[in-house]
Amino acid sequence: MSENNPQIRFAGSGELLPQEEMLETIWKKNSLTIGIPKESSPNENRIALVPDAVKLLTANDHRVFIERQAGAMSHFSDHEYAEAGAEIVDEKSRIFAADIVLKITPPTLDEIAMMEKRKTLFSILQLPLRNKAYFQQIINGKITALAFEHILDKSGGLPIKRSMSEIIGNATIMIASEYLCHPEYGKGIMLGGFPGLAPTEIVIIGAGTVAQFAARTALGMGAYVKVFDNAIYKLRDLQNILGGRLYTSILEPKLIDVAIRTADVVIAAKHTSSGIASCFITEDMVRSMKPGSVIIDVSIDQGGCFETSKPTSHQHPVFIKHGVTHYCVPNIASRVPHTASWSFSNFFAPLLIEAGEMGGIDNMLKANKPFSKGVYVYNGTLTNQEVSKLFHLPFQHLDLLLTTFY
Repeated sequence: MSENNPQIRFAGSGELLPQEEMLETIWKKNSLTIGIPKESSPNENRIALVPDAVKLLTANDHRVFIERQAGAMSHFSDHEYAEAGAEIVDEKSRIFAADIVLKITPPTLDEIAMMEKRKTLFSILQLPLRNKAYFQQIINGKITALAFEHILDKSGGLPIKRSMSEIIGNATIMIASEYLCHPEYGKGIMLGGFPGLAPTEIVIIGAGTVAQFAARTALGMGAYVKVFDNAIYKLRDLQNILGGRLYTSILEPKLIDVAIRTADVVIAAKHTSSGIASCFITEDMVRSMKPGSVIIDVSIDQGGCFETSKPTSHQHPVFIKHGVTHYCVPNIASRVPHTASWSFSNFFAPLLIEAGEMGGIDNMLKANKPFSKGVYVYNGTLTNQEVSKLFHLPFQHLDLLLTTFY
């Protein structure tokens, strides 16, 4: 203190520096209404929540409305959902009046029209299959829409994409095995390796999660596997995970051409962030493949990696061209809907409980940045720049909108 004025005290070292104000965020828990409609697409068999997840949500004071028979294709009955606390309804309009609508496939324009302002839609986006009218309808309805395949976890990963890719990777080998021995579409051989016989040869284009799980399953069955990708670090990681028996190479056309001539199965699992896959395999290359061999184009939802590919369905999954069986179903995971629905449910149930604890989706978007990456329309304003460029629609950054609305 000063000798002349004992009441005056000079600041010590560091006391004049700006100090961060620490404000505690106190969320008020909110009960949510969640609507799950029956999927209208004949090619979609999955459901977003299984009965056990519904039971967990209703135990946390949330209401779940499920359209009658919505879980039938995934082998979950209305009785199971009712026992878990869900309300089974016949009117689709009641489902779309909920605070949060959970779908797998994107809604139709008629379904979007049933939603009320400031409600939230979760679904797959599948940008290459959307048109301007779809986004305009969501914008006009003042809806918040999230593409759950774009939602990040706290490690920066894409949890839904990864979990579906794991299922798809395993499923591709089961599909290949089925058609290789098929009397009409295959050549009567069993996938794998046996004493005294040359092993089945499998070529995989791409070195991501689908490739990892496909290669692991194929190697476990005794097949000889070759993986092609331009990302050396992915190939290195794949070899470290699966061991030295795996052949890896860069995407060099001549090497791929040689590999597929002797291959029994070729799997394309090369996805791009742009949403449009590159065509690596020409029609002439397909023509050079062995009769009765099998192509599985996992990348068909982005246009496909084979020049001969065209989308097929679960009802009519394959066609033959140049003696080669083509399997080009866009949503392979829907082939095993019970397993895939559990995977979806494991993602959605904790997310919805967290949203309720925070007081709703709006609060969660502001507090959880990885979660907010899934938003492409917020309360009727487009927030996805890629969609804006593709369809010439105005957009604003989500962070700015969240600041404005609070």
